[in-house]
Amino acid sequence: MVTVLDTTKARPRHPEKASRPDTPLLRKPEWIRVRAPGSPVYRETEDIVRKNGLVTVCEEAGCPNIGECWSKKHSTFMIMGDTCTRACAFCNVRTGLPGPLDPREPQHVAEAVAKLGLAHVVITSVDRDDLADGGARHFAEVIEAIRQEAPKTTIEILTPDFLRKEGALEVVVAARPDVFNHNLETVPSKYLKVRPGARYFHSIRLLQRVKELDPTIFTKSGIMVGLGEERNEVLQLMDDLRSAEVDFLTIGQYLQPTRKHHPVIRFVTPDEFKGFETVAYAKGFLMVSSSPLTRSSHHAGEDFERLKANRQARLGN
Repeated sequence: MVTVLDTTKARPRHPEKASRPDTPLLRKPEWIRVRAPGSPVYRETEDIVRKNGLVTVCEEAGCPNIGECWSKKHSTFMIMGDTCTRACAFCNVRTGLPGPLDPREPQHVAEAVAKLGLAHVVITSVDRDDLADGGARHFAEVIEAIRQEAPKTTIEILTPDFLRKEGALEVVVAARPDVFNHNLETVPSKYLKVRPGARYFHSIRLLQRVKELDPTIFTKSGIMVGLGEERNEVLQLMDDLRSAEVDFLTIGQYLQPTRKHHPVIRFVTPDEFKGFETVAYAKGFLMVSSSPLTRSSHHAGEDFERLKANRQARLGN
């Protein structure tokens, strides 16, 4: 269990949650269990991350797959600092007023990608509502730096929604990432409690606009289940994403970081996840990853290869 207080910095990690009453913790079923990290390759990845002064969402969000991914030299780099301007009820990333952008970060990320020898890299960020462009130019600079240092590496980005940041999306798309991911996180009826700073249909429109600007870029989105959503709401969300021509859908189990976060309403069974996958493929997604431990960037490299192959097969037909 991750603590809501960061004693190393003597201030709350989530000040907006500190005064909330504790919520109950459901006992995790056996299909949620994961091994603790600790392999030599995991330590090597950790060392490269530390020496380059980088932040990873693997650590900041308390991802359950960190042991597996870092042991394969897979990591999702989180740019623009470790402090988010929003306070989503599900998220374990620190909230508050972020510091200024580090102009050296794009080069540091690119050098780490080259040292790790990554075939595919995922770049995400905190929300930066304090910046005029939401950090769009910084995303573009990271993409450009990786292209210079590791030209064979394919690049997947997982972006915020750039809400009320006119022209920001266009800057990111112009840098031509291979995959543009923006997560809906949950169904629209849960936004007020789960993702209060965002707008569901703005996020749908963002993904649709990526395809309008550059149809060659793969688009991707993900949700968590177990937050109290109804099955029919998930199916409607799939239709909304397909109307925006989104290629890839991920569905994973929500896991509660602390007692101050939104509670897990229930643990969705593996059979239910398989059912979501079957329906999503029937609705026309090129790729679907649906399982209890699915996360946006889990197996991203392997999934990208399958995504390309599936598009080619569809075009061939």
